[in-house]
Amino acid sequence: MATVVAFHAHPDDEVLMTGGTLARIAAEGHRVVIAVATDGEVGAATHGEPVRMRELRASASTLGAARVVHLGYADSGSGRELYPDPPDRVRFVRADTQEAAEQLASLLREEQADVLLSYDVNGGYGHRDHLKVHEVGRHAARLAEVDHVLEATIPRDLVARVVKLVDHLRIPVRHDAVSVRSSYSPRATITHRVNARSFARQKQAALARHQTQLRGSGRLAPVMRVLARLPVPVFGLLLGREWFVDATGSSTPEVLSSIFQPLTTPFRR
Repeated sequence: MATVVAFHAHPDDEVLMTGGTLARIAAEGHRVVIAVATDGEVGAATHGEPVRMRELRASASTLGAARVVHLGYADSGSGRELYPDPPDRVRFVRADTQEAAEQLASLLREEQADVLLSYDVNGGYGHRDHLKVHEVGRHAARLAEVDHVLEATIPRDLVARVVKLVDHLRIPVRHDAVSVRSSYSPRATITHRVNARSFARQKQAALARHQTQLRGSGRLAPVMRVLARLPVPVFGLLLGREWFVDATGSSTPEVLSSIFQPLTTPFRR
C-alpha cells in the first residue's frame, strides 16, 4: 500500500480538483493525507478551529482521508488588492518559499509519502495561492526526495466549453476570456487521467460539507451550489474524471498504476 499526500491551497480545493481521485485511492486501501496551506480565513485566526477547517475535516472524512494538516498560513484572497497580513500569521503568497517547502517536506518525510499531488504550473485558474502551491510543492518534493509528483489540472479546452455553458445558463460566475485561455493545461501536457465516476456520490457529499463556500458570495459559489444539487449520475458525468500532469517524468508507483493511468496517446474526453 502507498501513501499519497494531496497539497492544496484552501479548504474545498481538495474536492473540486482531486476529490474523486482521493476517494478512489482511499477505497483501494492506500493512505491519504490532505495538507492545506491556508485555512481559508482572510482575517485573523479566531479562538478554536476555524469553521472552514472543520468543514475540511468533514470533507476529508467523507473522502476516506486519514489525516488533515494545516501549514498555518492565511488566505491571500483573490481580488486585485492584497490585504496586509493578519496580526497572527502571514498570507501564503507572502510566505518564504523555502520555509513553506521545509514544512511540507517534513510532513512528506513523516508520512513516507510515495506520491505528492499538487497543482499545475498555472495554478489551475491562476489564484495567487494556487500558484504558490505549485512552487512550494515542487520544492518540497525535491527536499523530501519524493519521486512521484502529479499536478492536478483540467484540459484547457474543456474549461472553455464549460465557461460557455455557464454563460448560456446565465449562472452568475465572474470570469474573463483572457484568463480562461491561459488557465489550467493544454491537453498535450496532461499525462494522467483518473476515472472516478463510481465515487461521484462521495465527491458530491464532500462538496456539500463546505457549507461556508456554498452559502458564500465567492465567484465559484453559484457553480458549487448548482453542483451540490445535481442528481448523482449527472454530477458524476460532469466531475467524474480528474487530470494530472506528471512533474517528475517517472509515472507513478506500480501500486497506484490502476488509478493514475498514463495517457500514452492523445485523448478526446
